[in-house]
Amino acid sequence: MRSKPETRATIAAALVLVVGMGFGRFAFTGLYPLMVADQQISVEGGSYAASANYAGYLIGALLTALLSGIPSRKLCAFATITTVITLGFLALPLPEWLIVAIRGFSGLFSAISMVAASHWLIHDRRLHGGAPALYSGVGIGILLSAEMIALGHVASLSSHMIWFALAAAALVATIVSVVMQAQAESSKPHQIQAQPSSEEEKPVLLGATRLIVIYGLAGLGYIITATYLPLLVRSALGSFDPIHIWAVFGLGAVPSCFMWHSLHQRWGTHRSLMANLVVQAIGVVLPVLHTPVSYIGSALLVGGTFMGTVTIAMPAARKVAAKVQFNMLAIMTASYGVGQIIGPLMANALYTRTASFDASLIIAAMALLIAGVLCFSRDHARLQ
Repeated sequence: MRSKPETRATIAAALVLVVGMGFGRFAFTGLYPLMVADQQISVEGGSYAASANYAGYLIGALLTALLSGIPSRKLCAFATITTVITLGFLALPLPEWLIVAIRGFSGLFSAISMVAASHWLIHDRRLHGGAPALYSGVGIGILLSAEMIALGHVASLSSHMIWFALAAAALVATIVSVVMQAQAESSKPHQIQAQPSSEEEKPVLLGATRLIVIYGLAGLGYIITATYLPLLVRSALGSFDPIHIWAVFGLGAVPSCFMWHSLHQRWGTHRSLMANLVVQAIGVVLPVLHTPVSYIGSALLVGGTFMGTVTIAMPAARKVAAKVQFNMLAIMTASYGVGQIIGPLMANALYTRTASFDASLIIAAMALLIAGVLCFSRDHARLQ
């Protein structure tokens, strides 16, 4: 059983990702079609906004590596508060170029929230067993924001009003997170120790460079689905509201963190990460079948694996961190960011030529399969 300070710390860190990632990063995906319909942004402007967000995520990850002297708890507060501000700005009638700029800053703050929350809970508080609950915060944030957007649709609210509601909800979560982090540290500062799991007692088999490359390929592999799935659903299923498929994507991410953490403990880093990436590749390629079942299956499989990748890779990176001379968590996040930038650029170029996302989805699936192959080590055939 976990102590109250441990539980409080885990919930507080998860709320950082609910706000910084679920709301600040991914709510735009679900609200983008309505923003276009309300003429808040054009289709082309939305593409620029997405690219700015991915670039901001990369810059934020690199910036966090330079801010190693700032306590992680303060970075968590900074990331969530600034995310609330960016959400609030999107509720205002702004020119398109400013929306694009704001989405760039949102990406930057999302990366800081990911690195800071991971560092605070896993490194500072040493709650390695809290990783699945921490990263489930992303899926919870996607699910909550998607359902808020769906309710906004039903209530015939404008995209501006929905952004305001999202900002208000994120503000409440931010306040709760800041208070709970303070309580967790004052209760038992820097002495909370989770019981070592069997996974932690096993040797780390993935080196820093290989882990960074695998994580970058994973970023490229999932991002096309995460960016274009609602658009694919809308074009294929007509009147069906794509936000519900996006909610399924988030719903799949929540329990997946616990499942993949359990498999990580049982199988070790190599086998669990390889299985995760192969299943994810299947989910990424499913939409090329162009059937309702394939879109739902893609949402479940990719939603049910992409945060599982993080749940496995980030704790593994933390163990490698002691052997390198740089901020491993920040560089991992930066690598993921590079993959997320390359993916949509590739998809856009191929779509311009073929008027289809099929080719880019196949390439993304291949990237995930290559990452899975890189998980295999001949010297450790028993795979932990």
